[in-house]
Amino acid sequence: MSTFDQLGIKPEFVRALTEMGIVTPTPIQMEAIPLMMEGAVDMVGQAQTGTGKTAAYGLPLLQRINPTKGVVQGLILCPTRELGQQVAKQLFKFTKYCPKKIFTEAVYGGAHIQDQINALKRPTHIVVATPGRLIDLINKKAVDLSNVKTVILDEADEMLTMGFKDELEEILRHVAGAKSKWLFSATIPHGIREIVNSHMKDDAHRVTTSKKDVVNKNIEHKYLVCDDRDKLNVLLQFLQSEGDERGVVFCRTKLATKTLAKNLVAKGVPADGIHGDLKQMERDKVMRAFKNESLRILVATDLAARGLDIEGLAFVVHYELPDKDEYYTHRSGRTARAGKRGTSLCIVNTRELKSIKYLEKNLGIGFKQVRQVK
Repeated sequence: MSTFDQLGIKPEFVRALTEMGIVTPTPIQMEAIPLMMEGAVDMVGQAQTGTGKTAAYGLPLLQRINPTKGVVQGLILCPTRELGQQVAKQLFKFTKYCPKKIFTEAVYGGAHIQDQINALKRPTHIVVATPGRLIDLINKKAVDLSNVKTVILDEADEMLTMGFKDELEEILRHVAGAKSKWLFSATIPHGIREIVNSHMKDDAHRVTTSKKDVVNKNIEHKYLVCDDRDKLNVLLQFLQSEGDERGVVFCRTKLATKTLAKNLVAKGVPADGIHGDLKQMERDKVMRAFKNESLRILVATDLAARGLDIEGLAFVVHYELPDKDEYYTHRSGRTARAGKRGTSLCIVNTRELKSIKYLEKNLGIGFKQVRQVK
């Protein structure tokens, strides 16, 4: 088993990691870090949420930064403001013991652009950005990317799902001179292959977890069959069986999300929903309440849950099955993070049983049927 030391990570970063309780590298870190430390390399990493990919790319990036030069040298693109803020926070923690400060700035939509323009006037070494807001800043000539040596696309498939393909293409043209481009994605659909073929070197390294590893091993996958009219009662029984544990319940549509959140509140469950109709301010308010644990349950659509990183979730419930199997990967990846265990429960009717078999086959996971919630 390697240590971060053996992977070539500098002592000041190892010290910060140890303080954060990160001692043993995860599989993606063991494979990716040595490759990314080689210098000018492109890399495609297949890794789902919760596998430690922020440290996998963040540590080699930080070691490349020259803190004496007050220019942007690293660019990280993320699908959502939540993920962007999370990544910037992680990088800040990693640099706690650096002799010279490395400055990271997160920029994203839904916040005042002028504040971000002012922040970028200070010395900034790494910019973490959502694609839409970065394009706005480039158009306003508020950010200079001409010195960027390393570009990272985090959760690239989610950025495509959210319709950012054109923005990504445009940004990658702006930083065509970057020595290294690293792309991380839970799934590698056609659109991602197009980006890799257009913007990355032919000899780009591939770090791919086998199909069996795409879904986190610490998640227990279960399903329960009932009539649609009984779903709410089954969910309530499950929540009761989980005591005070917290989790996310997924629905397919905005309407179903709003309705279920209301029904749970009516039954005395501290819950709220996030979906596409919420303004950024409302969304932030719900997320704050969930993070500070005044809400126990978050009801969410697939799109609204993009990039969420909430620690300590014991379970995920699929109140409605997802449209695509990669959504199942993203959904279930919200639990069992950082080495903890978690449950992913599908509540299905008899017609949907074939979808469970399909997920088993396609994702290489085993589902256990539960007759009743215990």
